[in-house]
Amino acid sequence: MKLHGYFRSSAAYRVRIALNLKGLGAEHLPHHLRKGEQCAPAYLAINPQGLVPTLENDTGAVLTQSVAIIEWLDETHPNPPLLPKEPLRRAKVRAFALAIACDTHPVQNLKVLARLRELGLPEEKVQDWAAWVNREGLSACETLIRGEPGPFCFGDMPTLADLCLVPQLANARRFGVDVSAYPRLLQAEAAAKALPAFANAAPEKQPDAE
Repeated sequence: MKLHGYFRSSAAYRVRIALNLKGLGAEHLPHHLRKGEQCAPAYLAINPQGLVPTLENDTGAVLTQSVAIIEWLDETHPNPPLLPKEPLRRAKVRAFALAIACDTHPVQNLKVLARLRELGLPEEKVQDWAAWVNREGLSACETLIRGEPGPFCFGDMPTLADLCLVPQLANARRFGVDVSAYPRLLQAEAAAKALPAFANAAPEKQPDAE
């Protein structure tokens, strides 16, 4: 398999964690987002959105969007499972993950922040926007799992929820958010980061890290 990504991309970070948890190897192909390498014609031919990650499987099939990639990995390599079997629990894990992957991360990603700068917002306001988005999303996520047993987001094993949470907390810290306001999320993060699959997927451990 080939994974197109960028060391600091939280979406690519999620997929790296999933690959590690499943014990799967992949050739990592970096695309420097700040240099616009994701907009190169050769890459756009693979992923017309010009986003990372993109996964090419062993047959050459191309998959985009981190959550779709992770669910495909989970369906084709079911151990350890990243989604509960029970339908209601499965829906709750997905809802938490999508609160991050659909409603928080995309609104503060590099593309959106670049557009805010193009529209004339001063850098201080751009950074304030990103911090606000993270606080809003993480506050909701804290409430979503407040009553859930730990130490992970949903019990004693990591799920898709944890794969989305850990990279987003890293984003929040980059934008100066005081994450101590989210003790339940920090509990799940600590449990996840104690696992080699999470630790080895961290941005600073990647060969393209700056």
